[in-house]
Amino acid sequence: QVHLEESGGDAVQAGGSLRLSCAASGYTFYSYHMGWFRQAPGKEREGVASISSYGTTIYADSVKGRFIISRDNPKNALYLQMNSLGPEDTGIYYCAAGRSPIPMPTTALRSSTYNYWGQGTQVTVSS
Repeated sequence: QVHLEESGGDAVQAGGSLRLSCAASGYTFYSYHMGWFRQAPGKEREGVASISSYGTTIYADSVKGRFIISRDNPKNALYLQMNSLGPEDTGIYYCAAGRSPIPMPTTALRSSTYNYWGQGTQVTVSS
């Protein structure tokens, strides 16, 4: 049974940093592409970053240069380092797994590309 569990969410002030983690189990982690999504209150879920099995990354324009997605395949772990946080980064952050090593670049940040989801972790950034 696939299980994804996020951690690391917190309340921080603007300009601060957070590192989110996602622990994966129940499937062959290294063969799936992974992603981070977020959902702000009253808004649709949006893709933040994606990483292939081989480490190729794709970022939303809104987080380029500030966020870094990474994975540790032997540890079945996914990470999101978030720097220079602003109030616009507030939301619930979800990790997700997709059943292929490499996502299509044009769909890597779409929810429909992913098959499994965690429960989310709350990130709140105050100004």
